[in-house]
Amino acid sequence: MNEKIYTTRKNGMPVLLLLLLSDAAAVAGIVLSATHAGGWSGWLVGLVITVCVVWLIVSVILLAGLHVLKPQEALVLTLFGDYKGTLKGEGFYWVNPFCAAVNPAARTKLNQSGDVDGGKTSPIFINGANVNMGMGASQKISLKIMTLNNARQKINDCLGNPVEIGIAVMWRVTDTAKAVFNVDNYKEYLSLQCDTALRNIVRVYPYDVAPNVDTTGNGQADEGSLRGSSEVVAARIRDEIQARVSQAGLEIVEARITYLAYAPEIAAVMLQRQQASAIIDARKMIVDGAVGMVEMALDRLKEGGMVQLDEERKAAMVSNLLVVLCGNHDAQPVVNSGSLY
Repeated sequence: MNEKIYTTRKNGMPVLLLLLLSDAAAVAGIVLSATHAGGWSGWLVGLVITVCVVWLIVSVILLAGLHVLKPQEALVLTLFGDYKGTLKGEGFYWVNPFCAAVNPAARTKLNQSGDVDGGKTSPIFINGANVNMGMGASQKISLKIMTLNNARQKINDCLGNPVEIGIAVMWRVTDTAKAVFNVDNYKEYLSLQCDTALRNIVRVYPYDVAPNVDTTGNGQADEGSLRGSSEVVAARIRDEIQARVSQAGLEIVEARITYLAYAPEIAAVMLQRQQASAIIDARKMIVDGAVGMVEMALDRLKEGGMVQLDEERKAAMVSNLLVVLCGNHDAQPVVNSGSLY
C-alpha cells in the first residue's frame, strides 16, 4: 500500500468559530424558549428545544474533526476501515469527524531522541531495545529524523571470538501508509531488524586484522576488521537495515558503531595477546635499529683506520653492542686496562 495525501484546506479555525457561534445560539435558543414558554405554544417550545439540543450533540461530534499538526507531523486517516489518506503539513485542519487516526506504534516509546516519555512508564526490553508502553499517546506520526540507540549485543566475530558491540541508527518515516499498514508496529520492527542486521554483518569481520579472512566476499583475503574498518562496517550495517525496512516505509539515514570491545570473559586474554604483539613489534624495531647502528660503527672504524679488528674481535664487538643496545636495562660496562690482545 502506497501513501496518498489527504487533500483538504486548513479550515480548522473558521469551522471552530462557526461551531462556537452556533453552540452559543443554540444555548440562547434553549434559554429563550424556557423564558418565554408562557407566550409560545407548547409544540413550538418543544420543537425549538429539541432542535437546539440536537445541534449541540452534532456540534460535539463535528469538533472531533479538528486536528492541529506541527511541522514534520502526519496523521493516517481511515474511514470505517478504508484508508482515506495521510494528512501532512503544519496547520489547523477540519476533516470528516468519522475519520479515525491510526498509528499502531503510538504507545511504543523507544529509547531514542525525540521519542521518550520521561520514564513515566515501566520499560520493556525487546531484543535489547528499551521499549516503554505509554498510555494515551497521540496518534500523530513523527516525520523527523530520530536516533535509535539499541543496547549492546554480544556477538561472535568471524573467528569465533565473542565481542560486545552497540550501534546508533538515524532513521525517519518516509511512507506513512507502509509504516502503518504493512507491519504491525514499525518501531518494534525497526528495532528487531537492527539487531538482525548487526549480527549478520559482525559475523563477517574479525575484531582485529587477521590473516586469510575474506570480508568482502570476492574470494581474496583482505585487512578488513571491526576495529580498523568501522566506517565500512557501519555502511554495510546501514545498507543491510535499509534493505529490511524498506517495506515498512522507513529510511535509514545513517548507522554508527557506538561501542566495540571484546566480551569480558576473553577481554583479559586478548589484552595480553595485543600486548605481546606490541612487544614483538617494538623488539623488532629495536633490533633493526641496533643492527644498523652496529653496521655504521664498524664502517666508521674501518674508514677512519683507527683500529684494525679481526673477525673474532668484530664478532665480540657486535655482540657487546647488541647487548647494550637491545637490553632492557642500562648496561654496566667493564673497562679493560690491559692489552687488546
